[in-house]
Amino acid sequence: MQPWYCKPSHHPPKLTALMRWLISILAFVAFAALLRAEDTATVKLADGFERPVGSNGLEYYRARGMRPHGHLGEDWDGVGGGDTDLGDPVTATAHGIVLFARDFHLGWGNVVIIRHAYLEAGKITFVDSLYGHLNEILVQEGEQVTRGQKIGTIGNNHGMYAAHLHFEMRKNLRIGMARSAFAPDYTNYWDPSEFIAAHPRLEGVGRIAVVPINTFVKYTGPADLDSAIAQAGGAPPRSSPLTPLSSTTASSANSAQPKVKPRGAFKVDPFEDMRGGKY
Repeated sequence: MQPWYCKPSHHPPKLTALMRWLISILAFVAFAALLRAEDTATVKLADGFERPVGSNGLEYYRARGMRPHGHLGEDWDGVGGGDTDLGDPVTATAHGIVLFARDFHLGWGNVVIIRHAYLEAGKITFVDSLYGHLNEILVQEGEQVTRGQKIGTIGNNHGMYAAHLHFEMRKNLRIGMARSAFAPDYTNYWDPSEFIAAHPRLEGVGRIAVVPINTFVKYTGPADLDSAIAQAGGAPPRSSPLTPLSSTTASSANSAQPKVKPRGAFKVDPFEDMRGGKY
């Protein structure tokens, strides 16, 4: 007969099983929390939307507006034209969270994209605002911003354009930098000025909303366009506004399209803001 101190105990196995069960539950909870943290974020509900320029008290005008199947945003320029507004403040149109803040090069330069949540007919709705050609980026991805906060400065895409702000408002939260993978019309875009005019003040002040993140279709440049189109649902290929034109094509396009009459020293390039050479 074995001495009492050599007899196996039934308690340790039971304790081990309990511990394994607890560990598995905790692991699942941690994984779920991590997954949720990666796919959503909390933001202040927008209390209204405003123009992204003019906070410095200077005057700006809309040099070019939104046109489906053409220019998908607005170009805002200082009344002095040229580079007189270079370095002027660009402000967030509303409360939101920064999802993209980097130099995309090509025809874009420095770009910031902010996601906003707002109440529309009693329901929480989402919209993305894009700020292009910035001289400086003053926010980071994942940063919470408030309406009127300075997020960057007006730029000229590293000298490619006369200084101005390219500003877009997107209904579709998947676009990101893959514009060519989505229909260039009102199914995916808002007219920025019309949207702001319709939402100057909103309900829900002080409330917090959960917004989806990590929704952008992967797109790093023209070479990645086919992949972006496939991820977007197999939309038919379109001419990418980010693909630089050859000198021959650019020359032909220049002769085929009339120049837009400039105001002051501001000129609009014939390739819908995102293509071609210098102004």
